[in-house]
Amino acid sequence: MPTVVQLPAGKALTVRAVADAFLDSLRNPNTVRSYGVGVGKTAERIGEARPLGSVADDEIGEALELLWGTAAVNTWNARRAAVLSWLGWCASYGYDGPAVPAWTKRLAVPDSETPARSKMAVDRLIARREVHLREKTLWRMLYETAGRSEEILGVNIEDLDLAARCCPVKAKGARSKARRRGQAREDFVLETVYWDAGTARLLPRLLRGRTRGPVFVTHRRPGPGKVGCE
Repeated sequence: MPTVVQLPAGKALTVRAVADAFLDSLRNPNTVRSYGVGVGKTAERIGEARPLGSVADDEIGEALELLWGTAAVNTWNARRAAVLSWLGWCASYGYDGPAVPAWTKRLAVPDSETPARSKMAVDRLIARREVHLREKTLWRMLYETAGRSEEILGVNIEDLDLAARCCPVKAKGARSKARRRGQAREDFVLETVYWDAGTARLLPRLLRGRTRGPVFVTHRRPGPGKVGCE
């Protein structure tokens, strides 16, 4: 769970104050270093002394484009994800501020044949009546968190912070290793991802009646000769 940081009350919060509070809420030093670049440079670009509530969505998009519009795809995606998490964190705690505009899309990595989906495309998929609630929630959560499918599918119900709209995930690079006595262990780094209102609306419906275990359990019956998981 991320650390809750008390922000100053009674005055308009500046971009710098909220950026610092967000970074202070992150426990993992690797995440702080990675997110610090994206959040810090974006804050400098839009004006650190400005009230956060005075910043428009398009100003965030323009800052991202100017800073990393010509950078490598992975760099663009990482910086965009950092700013997305920052502003999602602000929204989850009720601090007025901008959002990352829809036109600053996450890009598909060069060696990936999977195209990046626009918000409109995701909305159309989720609106289809034949699509199960599990898939609707997964697609929305993947889009809003910019997380990898392996990370999101590995989340358990008890890891969720529904009020803050966030949860820890096992970051890329986690790999299984075996101890000498054959005991399996995993080496990984926990990262925190944040989601928006779309996921927040779907999750309670998906979790209805369940308090523990994987968030995304299959809704399909096992085939002949196979035993379903309890």
